[in-house]
Amino acid sequence: MKIYFFIMIMITIAANSLFAEVSRKLPKPPKAKKIPVTTIKHGVKLVDNYSWLRDQNEKKSDDVMNYLKAENAYTRKVMKDTELLQEQLFNEMKARMKEDDLSVPVKKGKYMYYSRTEKDKQYPIYCRRLVDNSKPEEILLDENELAKGKEFFDCGTIELSSNEDILAYTADFDGDEHYSLHFIDLKSHKALPDVIENITTNIEWAEDNKTIFYTIMDETTRPYQIKRHLLGTDPKNDDIVYEESDQMFACSIFKSRDKRFLSITTGSTTTTEEYLLEANNPTGKFRLFAPRKQDIEYYVSFQHPYVYITTNENALNFKVMRTTEDKLEKKYWEEFIPHNENVYIDSIATFENYVVITERERGLQTLRYIDVRTNESINLPFAEAVYSVSLGNNPEYKTDKLRYVYYSLTTPESIIDYDFNTGLSELKKRREVLGDFDSRNYVSERIFATADDGTQIPISLVYRKDMWGNGAASMYLTAYGAYGVSSDPYFASVFLSLLDRGYVYAIAHIRGGQEMGRKWYNDGKLLNKKNSFTDFIACAEHLIQQGYTKAQYLAIEGGSAGGLLMGAVVNMRPDLFRVVVADVPFVDVINTMLDPSLPLTVGEYEEWGCPEDKKYFDYILSYSPYDNIEAKNYPNILVTAGLNDPRVSYWEPAKYVAKLRAMKTDNNMLLLKTNMNAGHSGASGRYDYLKEVAFTYAFIFKVLGTYY
Repeated sequence: MKIYFFIMIMITIAANSLFAEVSRKLPKPPKAKKIPVTTIKHGVKLVDNYSWLRDQNEKKSDDVMNYLKAENAYTRKVMKDTELLQEQLFNEMKARMKEDDLSVPVKKGKYMYYSRTEKDKQYPIYCRRLVDNSKPEEILLDENELAKGKEFFDCGTIELSSNEDILAYTADFDGDEHYSLHFIDLKSHKALPDVIENITTNIEWAEDNKTIFYTIMDETTRPYQIKRHLLGTDPKNDDIVYEESDQMFACSIFKSRDKRFLSITTGSTTTTEEYLLEANNPTGKFRLFAPRKQDIEYYVSFQHPYVYITTNENALNFKVMRTTEDKLEKKYWEEFIPHNENVYIDSIATFENYVVITERERGLQTLRYIDVRTNESINLPFAEAVYSVSLGNNPEYKTDKLRYVYYSLTTPESIIDYDFNTGLSELKKRREVLGDFDSRNYVSERIFATADDGTQIPISLVYRKDMWGNGAASMYLTAYGAYGVSSDPYFASVFLSLLDRGYVYAIAHIRGGQEMGRKWYNDGKLLNKKNSFTDFIACAEHLIQQGYTKAQYLAIEGGSAGGLLMGAVVNMRPDLFRVVVADVPFVDVINTMLDPSLPLTVGEYEEWGCPEDKKYFDYILSYSPYDNIEAKNYPNILVTAGLNDPRVSYWEPAKYVAKLRAMKTDNNMLLLKTNMNAGHSGASGRYDYLKEVAFTYAFIFKVLGTYY
């Protein structure tokens, strides 16, 4: 083991010397134009030298496009010496993938539904066959055909009518998340003439098999209207069945699991409200279930004759109330699952005889169910110390089987059917990893770091047992920490390209997520946001103190709000990290939150705070990564962007890189890589995704000297 790490150190030293020599020969990166825009807010003068990169026109100006192209050219030149490495990484990742694969079929009505992939094709093919297998496979939708000739394609939603005769799907061809709605008559397999443009992915069929509801966006991309469309009619005449006027709220529509009710949910990040309509009466009027009340969330589920209400009213971690369909008023609600300060209720799913509850306890997901005939509560057992579990595809309401998905840092995605009657679980499929992968070669752990205020922060990590032990190794540390989104541990075969090179892969479960309950989220938002940053720094320091890694071997990564995290911690502790990957990072926080015309801004006042209020303005300004760049040394940094990104506009990462170039005092790498044909999620095809991962890993290896 000592010999191994000595070799690693020598490789790193040699690689660093080579990089220093190469960097001296490279042309300087493109310079940003200095056309400052000055804003005065709350007596504070904000000077933005790179505001010109935010092009106000729908069509980007030549100056902006030339700048982004020049940065991409510079990135390609800097990374040219890794092209063979990128190809090697791509090929080894692809070699682990079962290219011709089949999902586990799901029974729905008369058919078994499944998807499959074919070698050298980027996208899945959706199929079905009769339950009795009396007829050959029927192809419902081939995404590869839809994506032909397109640089980007995303099939956001596929929904079948209840009689299984009409398929509705949404499509986005440039990554801006403005989808078009299309229909296929499955009897003739011909496209219907009805096409509806500029909608979200949220659609829902009524039970008459000819009416569909869909959600459209306002100019800030906020889902604000629900419309009703009758097949065969002109979409221009579609009725608005709901419109949300409060800019803090966004709306969506869903159907209950028993198919009896349609529900419009409108909500902000802290408050919700629902409207109900019988699904077999699509031209009826939606009626309010319970009026909105600030900071109170509730979600309605049905199981005839019961109605369940999952709510956080007087229950920080949520509780479940129950009533009957003929007594919906709040005075009739009775407690079904009480609040537990140590257990957070993620969601419930109703079946004919069971209520399945997804919860979080001590930072781990759990599954249990209640048999409503006996009120018996049963927990599903899970053996590993670090794992994730979630409900799978369960379209059938009347069933004695529950499908769930299990995975861990060492166990690939596993589809499991649980029998409510026998209590037995059946593994239906475990995602196959080709090659010499053996989960027994890897070890996963959960450890805890102590934050500045004494809070214990969980860290999940995995490493190859024969390549690490009692000595610092290269590490890939990631986190998110926002919106109450939990960074649950999962398996991805691409991680093996790190682990099999001696890396430790780690996830910091910082505050701002919801791993440890609702308080964990509240303690990482608004005026507590900096806890997310100091938690991450504490995790990095703990991993170093415990001998897992050293600062010179530490690579960190985060995307979107996790990219904000990257920008903030690098400003705070640039000495603690060697490599930083900020994917589509939300780094221009103060300027974005000051502009209510931008997508998401108003709806996120409850996450970051409204800067019209001075206390929030001052606090956001104190950590906004773009505004806190200083003249000092920074680590090696790779920043990515998507030209059509509607969530984090391309100019945020572009401005961030431009300002860093002007101010940083080191010779470390700083690269901006903009995908000119995609949005927030990057490349859409499965092979193109692997190429993006290979590029990122090659950047890390270039710095840390890991080439083998």
